[in-house]
This record gives sequence, C-alpha cells and structure tokens, in this order.
Amino acid sequence: QVQLVESGGGLVQAGGSLRLSCAAAGRTFSDSPTAMGWFRQAPGKEREFVATINWIGDRIFYTDSVKGRFTISRDNVKNTLFLQMNSLKPEDTAVYYCAASRYITAAPNEMDYWGKGTLVTVAS
Repeated sequence: QVQLVESGGGLVQAGGSLRLSCAAAGRTFSDSPTAMGWFRQAPGKEREFVATINWIGDRIFYTDSVKGRFTISRDNVKNTLFLQMNSLKPEDTAVYYCAASRYITAAPNEMDYWGKGTLVTVAS
C-alpha cells in the first residue's frame, strides 16, 4: 500500500508560481518502481491529466495546456514528486492530485494510488 500526501497549494495571482510536492509513504518508490503523475479537477469538471513521469525520469509527458509552464520531477531517494508551476493562469485553478501507477499512463482510471489533493487557486 502507498499513501500519497500533496502539499504546496494555495492562492496566487495570475502569472505567479507555485511548487507542489507529493510525499509517498508505505511502500516506497525504491521497493517497487512506480510511475507518478499529476492530475487536476476544476469545479464542475472531470479529473484531467496534467503531467506524468516514469521511474527513471527519462520519460515525461504533459497535457498541451501546461507545456512550457509546468515541470514535473521526482526524487526517488526522498520518495517525493514535484510539480513546478509557472506563469499560472486562472484556468489552472483546480484541486491537484498526485497518483502512482505501475506503468506510465495519462489515464486516471489506470492509476493505482491517489492522494487527497491540494487546492490551487489562481486569481485574475
């Protein structure tokens, strides 16, 4: 079992930056190589893919709307996943979730473990 806990959300002005973190506990990254991802869910909308990274970190994918602004990374020694978000826009407002899966994927229904989310609000 893996427990994922997100942090770093908050209120920021448009154009600002935030760095999200996701700490893993339980079965750690070193015990079982996992791909990790960030997803988000805005009010009244379905959960959507944001970014994903494989175990080694040499395969990374982003949804088009965040390319060039967001950067996903991981520290397997510290069992932590990050999402650096720059040039934030009001449409980035959502609850951001980290998730883990055995294989890299952008599909929410293929993720094995989920955190409870952290709220990001971007004011215009």
